[in-house]
Amino acid sequence: MRIQMGIPRGAKAQAAALYWGAFGEKLGTVMGPEPKAMAYILRVIDSRHAISAVDDDGTLLGVVGFKTNKGALVGGTYSDFAAIYGHLGAIWRAVLLSLLERDTENRRFLMDGIFVAPAARGKGVGSALLVAIMNEGHQRGYPSLRLDVIDTNPRAKALYERHGFAPTDTTKLGPLRHIFKFHSVTTMVKKL
Repeated sequence: MRIQMGIPRGAKAQAAALYWGAFGEKLGTVMGPEPKAMAYILRVIDSRHAISAVDDDGTLLGVVGFKTNKGALVGGTYSDFAAIYGHLGAIWRAVLLSLLERDTENRRFLMDGIFVAPAARGKGVGSALLVAIMNEGHQRGYPSLRLDVIDTNPRAKALYERHGFAPTDTTKLGPLRHIFKFHSVTTMVKKL
């Protein structure tokens, strides 16, 4: 396995599909139907905010994203929403997704999603990507790394805890849990 900055050339569609596979359940009500969601993700996915794991033949195994004041792995603007969903569809989607936004705060490097190909799970890819994002944050001069994990993903939370992340805050979604299919988000932090 090799870790590299960005998404490998020619693997953008695969990265988008892996992203949707990991986050589609919580985002499906807002970003669906799936063909439109995939079109949106392909339009906005930003390789400059990604670190990838690939195997020896170049197959994408997983990606960890990060968010800075210059963008995110899967960001986009109202214009991007409108191009895929039309203006009416863009308005309500942008409003609902803005409720999940996490601001960059410049004190801690912000991890913005991690996803591993199903066939590569349990083989150390997630751990390798976590180490890579921690190294990237350290190289950029951040004293710590911040991430958020939802309550319906205990496997990810356990991985983060094994790597020394500690919970600092939990936010309940309230009625929005019916839209996003999870009840709470826990912010976790690790010193770098």
